Amino acid sequence: MGGARGNNETLRGPKSSDMNSRRNRNCQAFPCIPGEHVLEAAAHVRKIVRSRDGEGSILGTLYCTNLRVAFVPEPAPGDTVGAPRCSTGLHSEHDVVLPCVGRLVAVNSFTKAKVLTAGSTLKFIPEELVLYCRDFRVLRFRFRDSGLEPRASQVTLAIVQAQESSNASAGTWYDTGAVKNLENAWLSTESSSPPMLLFERPCDWEKELRRLGAAGWRVSPVNERFDMATSLPKYLWVPSRLLDNELKGAFGHFNARRIPRLCWHHPGGSDLLRAAGFHADSDPEKEDVRSVEALMFAGHAQCVIVETAADLPSPAEIQLSYLKLRALCLPDSSVADEKWLSALEGTRWLEHVRACVRKACEVAALLAERSRSIMLQESDDRDLNCLLASLVQVLSDPHARTQSGFQSLLQKEWVVAGHPFLQRLNLLRDNDREESPVFLLFLDCVWQLLQQFPASFEFTETYLVALHDSSYIPFFSTFLFNCQWERDRRNQHRASNQIYAPVNGWREPPPLEILQKGGRLAKERGGPYLPTIWDWALRYTTQQRAQFRNPAYASASGSTTVPNGKSAPLGGDKLEAAPSGNGAVYLFAKGALSPQTHLFPWKNGSLSKKGWRQAQSSESLSEQGRSSRSSPSGCPLQHEGLLLPASVGPLIRLWRRCYLRGSQEVQRGLFASTLGELTEELDLLRERLGD
Repeated sequence: MGGARGNNETLRGPKSSDMNSRRNRNCQAFPCIPGEHVLEAAAHVRKIVRSRDGEGSILGTLYCTNLRVAFVPEPAPGDTVGAPRCSTGLHSEHDVVLPCVGRLVAVNSFTKAKVLTAGSTLKFIPEELVLYCRDFRVLRFRFRDSGLEPRASQVTLAIVQAQESSNASAGTWYDTGAVKNLENAWLSTESSSPPMLLFERPCDWEKELRRLGAAGWRVSPVNERFDMATSLPKYLWVPSRLLDNELKGAFGHFNARRIPRLCWHHPGGSDLLRAAGFHADSDPEKEDVRSVEALMFAGHAQCVIVETAADLPSPAEIQLSYLKLRALCLPDSSVADEKWLSALEGTRWLEHVRACVRKACEVAALLAERSRSIMLQESDDRDLNCLLASLVQVLSDPHARTQSGFQSLLQKEWVVAGHPFLQRLNLLRDNDREESPVFLLFLDCVWQLLQQFPASFEFTETYLVALHDSSYIPFFSTFLFNCQWERDRRNQHRASNQIYAPVNGWREPPPLEILQKGGRLAKERGGPYLPTIWDWALRYTTQQRAQFRNPAYASASGSTTVPNGKSAPLGGDKLEAAPSGNGAVYLFAKGALSPQTHLFPWKNGSLSKKGWRQAQSSESLSEQGRSSRSSPSGCPLQHEGLLLPASVGPLIRLWRRCYLRGSQEVQRGLFASTLGELTEELDLLRERLGD
């Protein structure tokens, strides 16, 4: 025991020449990424692997570096688990980056297991080290000599100290020398990701607009310098007839200046829009309200406002449910087996998944049944709108179910649209109050669709799990920032002390929103580069990436697909022509449409005394449309490739491969590592296709 305390003192004291020489030897043995160095290492460690056949282990070396905890299996004949790493040395199967480590537990058979935190000391030499990861993985490492291996204490305490240092420098993680060196190395790495759109340049927006066939829309550069709204993307899709000078007057009518803009154009003519809630000071008497009207109606006679938050959980409810789910799914859960399923329902996670799938299906049906504009409206337009807009497009657009199309969708509706990934994922562990895994809830919803329509997706469950796990890796720009403005400032202009850099000699005072946050606008170029998460070759080998592709994928046929495998024939009738006359505004909530006589809220929360737009009567509404609670197969129009998922009862299931990876009974890796596991996955896929 005294030796263990001595190890602790040596670790926290000045580094000796022996430690430096040992670090140099370890760095030569371990494939460090640029800027990474080994702090401690322990050889002859066994990583515990559990499967249906019982407990097994992989012999290798455990490393603690300044960036991660890594395990390198020893090469053995016929060993496919220790597969070759990718060129950068990153490997998600056996490694975990420090910000992803949730809890460390040291185990010894002669004493109580100890949870290790900052400042912990060990009074015993651990026989086993357990890492509970934030991505639901549980990594178990068993040291040799049954608690008599001194290197066990050294590497354990090194992990504690490295994690403490990582948390202390959370706000400047991506400004560390290691990440800077990593950036420079990745600049010379050739990307092998499938062709996709990042929506960082106007040509990407133009290309996607042409694919959608949205003739009445154009790409506006009104926010190119982020002087309209820092949380919005640089470029927006707006009606062609609306000039940018007219458009500027509409920003002030919406919270955070997030105006209505196009997300997706339906082949039948409908348009899906998204926007923030109306600002409390919006005045329907102002002249620029005509620009708001032009944005919302977009040339249609009907505008349906979908209150996104009305039927979906709030970010706070999502976070509470997620914490309960994580506690339940970890192997040290105290819930008895006979009460586990009721405890799962008690987390309300599956209830939230059902609500999201159900509402997305309702909105997709509204888009398909007639030509209208549908505007998703959320208070800040940065959480549930991202989820719902993306899920509707996955249901409605077969292109969004390909790997490149899905990645482009995430870029457009989440990354550049301003979902606050840094706050919601809390990757740097510096803002627990704002944490809420809205994006992970979306991935769960997509997984549910993949289970119900296994042949409709080009990507696999393995791809979704890899995407889930990638959200906890702080080496990539995709999930590391709250909006495109922050991302551009980091990637292009990190070292500048300027408040504002004029472009082409044109100077305008920066908006108050930027000055209040102490921010600065980005230059056009300069500074190191953080790659996107879509550069899969930086983390996965060619063989691993091959498992992202679904061999059973079939392109969309000319029918609407329902979960039982039957197909509803496409409607032969064309969309009804929009009625002439003044436009009408409807509110969609609880699965039903209701006419609205007012659009804008008045000051102090009361409605305007003067109606902004007279809506049609309930009788005419019932003649034109129907509640989306009715059977989706009864839609007047069902366009090609529309998925109609079921969202009731047991058809919404627990994502076992993601959430139960740490369970001793269900534990498995991200990739199938043996021929038997590959055969098992293929049989399971055939079974689903045969249902």
